[in-house]
Amino acid sequence: MYIDSEYFEEIALEIKRVYKSSGVQIPPFTLNGMKRYRQLTRNDFDHEMVIETRWGDMDSLGHINHAKYLTYMETARVEFYSSLGFGAIRLAQNPSMILGGMNIDYFSQIEHPSVLSVCHRINRVGSNSFDFLGAIFQENQAHPCFTGIFKMISFDYKSQKTVEVPAMIRNRCWHDS
Repeated sequence: MYIDSEYFEEIALEIKRVYKSSGVQIPPFTLNGMKRYRQLTRNDFDHEMVIETRWGDMDSLGHINHAKYLTYMETARVEFYSSLGFGAIRLAQNPSMILGGMNIDYFSQIEHPSVLSVCHRINRVGSNSFDFLGAIFQENQAHPCFTGIFKMISFDYKSQKTVEVPAMIRNRCWHDS
């Protein structure tokens, strides 16, 4: 897939122009993060779930709809939670989790039918939030077609407040060797 860096630089300049008057600070766009995550392999992750695409996942252009990638990520993320001992994520569970933000990159299209490996690892842990790094790999492909950083907030729904990240999450934080 060809990525025109001049195009992205133009977009970044336009964003700066639009938001300059509001005082909102927008970090400059770089391709470094995209390049780094594009080089990931399945071995860079702790959890992998295989998902087969469905006919209804396609859009009118014949490839998998961009929103479905997020559904695949969520499905695998919930399974990862379960494997850590959380069980199903529920409102009454304390602590539970809530998605606080995401940053995603699409590298290539997926066509139906496909067998996908949806991979996750805990990439960063703070006092009341942590990041999942996720990637989707097509069968027989070494590098991902999609990556995302998902900021998760450790949350008590009853009190409507953030709480400390549990040890079972903290202990699984990825550390490069």
